Amino acid sequence: MSAPVNLTHLAAELAVDDAKVTPGLLGFLVFAVLGVATWFLAKSMNRQFKKVDFVEEPEPTKE
Repeated sequence: MSAPVNLTHLAAELAVDDAKVTPGLLGFLVFAVLGVATWFLAKSMNRQFKKVDFVEEPEPTKE
């Protein structure tokens, strides 16, 4: 019977105060790196699309 009491006590100790938890510097850096990487990928994709010269040919008619 002491196991549930111990788990309850442990859960109370692990409770997190939402006012004190922030992403911090690491969270900001990860978010910033993802943003910069997305910007570079979009820029590269636009450059590749400008190189495409696609002319659609009509489908051959079946006789």
